[in-house]
Parts: sequence; C-alpha cells; structure tokens
Amino acid sequence: MQINPDSFFRLIADNTRLRSMMLLTEHTELCVCELTHALCLSQPKISRHLAQLRDAGLVQDRREGLWIYYRLHPQLPDWVENILQQTWQANSNTAIYAEDRKNLADMPNRPGSACCA
Repeated sequence: MQINPDSFFRLIADNTRLRSMMLLTEHTELCVCELTHALCLSQPKISRHLAQLRDAGLVQDRREGLWIYYRLHPQLPDWVENILQQTWQANSNTAIYAEDRKNLADMPNRPGSACCA
C-alpha cells in the first residue's frame, strides 16, 4: 500500500479526522455511532470525514446490519502506523483526546448491545 506523505498529513491536519484516527488507534474497531458520541458531532459530519479517510486508504469499513464499523487499514505502511502510535502515546491525556475517550467510555448502548438504539 502506498500512501503519499503529503496526502496523509493534509488528511490528519483536520481536527475531526485526527480525533477519529486517535480513537481508532486506541481501539480495534468503532461504529460510526461511537465516534459520533465520542466526538459530539453529527453523524453526517463523522461519516463524511470517515469516507475521506477510507478513500485515502487509511481506514477500512465493514457493515453489520444497519451499522458501519471502521478500523485502521491493516496494511498501513509502518511509517504511518508509527506516527499514529507515537501521536496517540504522546497526546492521549491532552484535554480534547481525554474528553473523547471519556465520552466513548460513558456511551450507553455501545455495540454489543443495541448499538445506537
């Protein structure tokens, strides 16, 4: 898989996409509803940003019933994985990322029960 550094950095320069990528770096897979809840943003906005990340090859999606789940693409180049991991490790306790993690942890009806019901 080839990812252009210029494209990668332009994509993650957007706050919504970066916050989504940070949550996906920490978690194996998240439903759009979980990202919507964690980031306190509308579903169309989250979906639009996730589509851009998917089209660039940074994330993969899968459908399960009505729900769409996202994960980091398993064939990301090592340099991309390293940047994401280092960014997460160095910044996971920064206010905005800590708040996103708390929002996600506090979400009722997370997948596994009745997702987004």
